[in-house]
Amino acid sequence: MTEKTQPPATGHLSAPADLPTQYTPAEVEGKLYERWVAAGYFAADASSEKPPYTIVIPPPNVTGSLHLGHAFEHTLIDALTRRKRMQGFETLWQPGMDHAGIATQNVVERELAKEGKSRHDLGREAFVERVWQWKAESGGQISGQMRRLGDGVDWSRERFTMDEGCSRAVQTIFKRLFDDGLIYRAERIINWCPRCLTAISDIEVEYQEDDGELVSIRYGEGEDSLVVATTRAETMLGDTAVAVHPEDERYAHLVGREIRLPLTDRSIPVVADPHVDPEFGTGAVKVTPAHDPNDFEIGRRHGLPQLTVMDEHAVITAHGPFQGLDRLEARSAVVGALRAEGRIVEEKRPYRHSVGHCSRCKTTIEPRLSMQWWVKVGPLAKAAGDAVRDGRVAIHPKEMSSRYFEWVDNLHDWCISRQLWWGHRIPVWYGPGGETVCVGPDEAPPSGEGWHQETDVLDTWFSSGLWPFSTLGWPEKTESLARFYPNSVLVTGYDILFFWVARMMMFGLYAMDGVPPFHTIALHGMVRDQFGKKMSKSFGNAVNPLDWMDAYGSDAVRFTLARGANPGVDVPIGEDWVQASRNFANKIWNATRFALLNGATAAGPLPPAEELSATDRWILSRLNSVVAETDAYYEDYQFAKLSDALFHFAWDEVFDWYVELTKTTFSAGGRPAEVSRRVLGEVLDVTLRLLHPVIPFVTEELWTTLTGGESVVVADWPADSGFRDREAESELETVRRLVTEVRRFRADQGLQPGQRVPAALGFEGAPALAGHEVAIRSLLRLQPAGEGFAATATLPVAGATVALDLSGAIDVEAERKRLTKDLAAAEKELAGTRAKLANEAFLSKAPDHVVEKIRTRRDAAEADIARIGAQLERLP
Repeated sequence: MTEKTQPPATGHLSAPADLPTQYTPAEVEGKLYERWVAAGYFAADASSEKPPYTIVIPPPNVTGSLHLGHAFEHTLIDALTRRKRMQGFETLWQPGMDHAGIATQNVVERELAKEGKSRHDLGREAFVERVWQWKAESGGQISGQMRRLGDGVDWSRERFTMDEGCSRAVQTIFKRLFDDGLIYRAERIINWCPRCLTAISDIEVEYQEDDGELVSIRYGEGEDSLVVATTRAETMLGDTAVAVHPEDERYAHLVGREIRLPLTDRSIPVVADPHVDPEFGTGAVKVTPAHDPNDFEIGRRHGLPQLTVMDEHAVITAHGPFQGLDRLEARSAVVGALRAEGRIVEEKRPYRHSVGHCSRCKTTIEPRLSMQWWVKVGPLAKAAGDAVRDGRVAIHPKEMSSRYFEWVDNLHDWCISRQLWWGHRIPVWYGPGGETVCVGPDEAPPSGEGWHQETDVLDTWFSSGLWPFSTLGWPEKTESLARFYPNSVLVTGYDILFFWVARMMMFGLYAMDGVPPFHTIALHGMVRDQFGKKMSKSFGNAVNPLDWMDAYGSDAVRFTLARGANPGVDVPIGEDWVQASRNFANKIWNATRFALLNGATAAGPLPPAEELSATDRWILSRLNSVVAETDAYYEDYQFAKLSDALFHFAWDEVFDWYVELTKTTFSAGGRPAEVSRRVLGEVLDVTLRLLHPVIPFVTEELWTTLTGGESVVVADWPADSGFRDREAESELETVRRLVTEVRRFRADQGLQPGQRVPAALGFEGAPALAGHEVAIRSLLRLQPAGEGFAATATLPVAGATVALDLSGAIDVEAERKRLTKDLAAAEKELAGTRAKLANEAFLSKAPDHVVEKIRTRRDAAEADIARIGAQLERLP
């Protein structure tokens, strides 16, 4: 059934102008971005009556520069906000940077080292001042790079996690949490970096496979001995027990007894604990509560002593021959001493195992018992889980929800203190009598002899966890906070779902009276190279996106990234894909330039439906379908699908078909040409607006030239008018199929694309195609069948017939010889593959993938034989 409605009567004032013959991104992008910023297009007005749409930027480190991960994430966020802005929302994309405590401190310390100094030479206050100086001079490089990419952020609202407002927010929420008993100080096991001399968060630990050694050691004597295995032999000096599973009968007689700890004058108990896996190794494990998180928990359950045997530099402090040795030196020395005592049962070298390293300095981290500040996450994590379970917050894609719940439902208390100088200093003062006072932002700290402030600073994730509301002025009740909180959506990588996202959820719900920080969490994957491998400098496959922007333009990089962005899935990307996207931008440029040179216009209403040709109705019907399709994909965060849909519509349907079909109409002139010029202008106007959020620069240059409008940034987002013409779509699909089939036949016959041949067309079985004969002949380079015409090949296609006279177009004998040779090769290939597949010995021994490959070759040979045979039959 044909569905027809009046096409939309929309359009803009036209101001056609000549475009350069080639698109040069470097000459366009910079000036356009500065014009957008100067015009205030990205500025958000808190007093506006428009519906709000808010997204915060995941704050990049102040030490950082734009990498492909940033470019990917920023492209998706920018596409969302540009579209919403065009839809009439008061849109805020909140920019800012993270102070990146440990990373920034390391950068400045390296600068000092070049001067032969350390931070201790300067002292705390002078060092912090030096960091601020570095930020002013060298920090924030990424801001300029964001401009290169086209980020439509509100620069007037740029924030920094250490600025005055964010610092006030940090002190306020710390005080509230402290007063509510949700922040406390305790001695626990933490990740310790002996190089950076600070506790670090789980996300700052990178695990990699290292070569080490697995040493099996006998504890105790004779029948009362046990064998334990360890990769960290030096920690045995701090063992305070050996643990076995309560139901392990092999060791039941030893539970509750003590055995001698080698190399020491101590005896330690054998305890039964369900944490031990009786199937792993010998089923007995050494317990070092001060140097292993699992051992710490076993120690707490059994009241074991906690012996610290290493200092903050990972140097052995235990009395004895190993005192003063670095942990790695001590490891070899301990193993040597155990070997001398005959305590080594087995040694495996090299032993490949996963080892945690500091992400900043690559030093092996050391689990260490340490007095630190903690957040009691139980009630906060429950609230964060409930907000997703009850539908206040949606996670997209939905399958990622289980990973979120797995995390928040099993969250351990969070170590928030860092032994650094750069960061938010913990607002706690200690008194001479052991007093502890937490001070809020409007309170004076205690003074007098003996009072001093806590020296630790807060984990960077503490302040970034406040980002959705601290950037809007909280704890003050600002107009911006009331207007733009909660955020509409958070766009971020699944890799920090547990760390940043969970913390924002906990803090947002706590600080904002149960209102979550965002309605939707849209998770994306990580950018990888074209082979799916993680990008890394050490792998030699890392890419600086600025290099690709310089070579191909920012639009090409953005479109490549968006076209690979399936929700929650990693994104492979290669330079050849960026080149293809550059070609797409050039195709858009050339097609629009052609349209302008041929009088296409976006001004005034569209002609009435009765004046539209089937070709015009087809493209307008398809246009509205694509508008609806694009909207649906945006609402589902399907960036890859929307980009692909727009690519194929623009390139395949508009540029390769509609533009080509209208060339004959333009040549004929008259009213049909005027109608098609207006339709082409409309199609380009809407297509450029649909493409703008993903490729903003080339679309801005072309749209303003085509329409004479102020800027596509503030143009209306296209709406689906409801116009559909299924008959026209079917008719044009038949035209396309006919042209495609005949083109394939021409290529099979060795005809050059521009070579003209005589042909007779018959439309008895497809009368609707008769109206397209001029266009069909033009597209297929077919001359009229004149005197002496003798059909040498006839093609029935889609109810029509195309009779061709190829007698003077090809060397028939040479073509027959070539095809005969190809046929012989295909028959030989078929015979060989069939012989292999008939060989039972081969089938029984060959791997499945090899057999499948042979079957594929057989099928291809059969298809080649059929194709070549048909070509030979069609030869004169």
